Amino acid sequence: MSDATALTADRILDTAEEVLRRYGPAKATVLDVARALGVSHGSVYRHFASKAALREAVAERWLARVSTPLIEVATGPGPAPQRLRRWLAELSGTKRRMAREDPELFDNFHQLATLSEGAVANHLEVLAGQLSLIVADGVAAGEFSVPDPAVAGRALLQATARFHHPSHRTEWSEPGLDDDMAAVVALLIDGLRTRPAS
Repeated sequence: MSDATALTADRILDTAEEVLRRYGPAKATVLDVARALGVSHGSVYRHFASKAALREAVAERWLARVSTPLIEVATGPGPAPQRLRRWLAELSGTKRRMAREDPELFDNFHQLATLSEGAVANHLEVLAGQLSLIVADGVAAGEFSVPDPAVAGRALLQATARFHHPSHRTEWSEPGLDDDMAAVVALLIDGLRTRPAS
C-alpha cells in the first residue's frame, strides 16, 4: 500500500496527537509525525501545508470534542433556563474530566491551543453561538428579555470562564466550586429573565 492510499488526514491527526503526548507542543515536529507513521515528511505536507497548519488542525479537532456534544443541549427541547444550566454544566464537566483523566495531555493541548489562535477564536465563536441560540429561544418563549442574544451569549461565556477556561484549571479541584458555579449561573439566569411591566 503506497503512502498516498494509506495516509489520510485523520490518520495523520491521530498520530500527531500521540507525538504531541510524547514530546509536547514545543518539541513535536512534522518529521516526528512522519517517522511515527512510517512515511516521508513530504507525505504529511501533502495533507497539511506546514507545521502550523497541522498544529491548527490538531487543536481544532481537540476543541471540537468539547463543542460538538453541546450542540444537542443548545438545540434540544425544554425551557431555555434549564438548557442554559445544563449546557454550562456539561461544558465545565467535560473540561474538568479531561483535565482530571489525562492531565499531561490536557496541558499539552492547552499549550497547543494557545499557539493556534485561529482555532481558539473559532472555538469561542462556536460556544458563544450555541449560548446565543439558547438565549434567543428564551427570548422567543418570553423567558428571557435581552436586546441582543449574540451579545448575551458572549457575555455568558466570559462570565463563567472560571468554570471552563483551562487557565483556571488549578481552581477546578477546590471545594465548593460546584456551589460557586450554581450561584453564578443562577445570578446570570435571573439577569436574563423577563421582568413584569411596572
